[in-house]
Amino acid sequence: MSSFFPSLQQSSEVLNLNVGGEIYATTLSTLRKYPGSRLAEMCSAHAKVTTDSKGRLFIDREGTYFKYVLEFLRSEQPPTQFVPEVYREALFYNIEPLVELLKNSPEMYGELIARQQFLAQVPNYRENIEVVMHLARADSVAARQSRVIVCVVKNKEDERKYLEAVNDPDSCKDPVVKFGPWKPSPTVSDLLYCIKLDVENRGHKVSHQPCKAGKGLLKCCHLLYEFVFTWW
Repeated sequence: MSSFFPSLQQSSEVLNLNVGGEIYATTLSTLRKYPGSRLAEMCSAHAKVTTDSKGRLFIDREGTYFKYVLEFLRSEQPPTQFVPEVYREALFYNIEPLVELLKNSPEMYGELIARQQFLAQVPNYRENIEVVMHLARADSVAARQSRVIVCVVKNKEDERKYLEAVNDPDSCKDPVVKFGPWKPSPTVSDLLYCIKLDVENRGHKVSHQPCKAGKGLLKCCHLLYEFVFTWW
């Protein structure tokens, strides 16, 4: 680690960066455009930074999408492609204007605002996703696929039927993960889509289908869905 920026006489001088192996050239004034950002702090006069073997400022982060961050610093125009990836970079570098622009883009608004607000109304949604994946892994020993039964209850009436089935001594006692109930307008299909999306975002291959008669909690079979994880 060494003092790096005092050697630059003017903020308009060209600075070479190595971001995770990707090489970029810009000026100090560009990197310092937003004083509260991590880049600006990194480029302060007394910052201790890492340089590579050729004396370039080194940032130990995957560098593919840094060019879109750099373009925003130059032009104030947000990217129109790779929006989720650039959003993560904007968060990392703490470039608030870019974060806000991307957050309000159609692609990110749907995920960050609309979908997440819905899921916040589904009790224990995140915890249940973890339970689903735990059960899938537990059932995967020496098997190409594993199956997890999910019960989706949209309203209190569905929940009542589910509880009656659970307490019935004749019901199948296989593990079941219950989602719901919730009040917002999204449907059961919307919630099933969210479950599948969030599981896939964790790197799994998964599909789902309604449970057939004879499986799971028989008296509420219409509320049950089988999520199939494929491992190899």
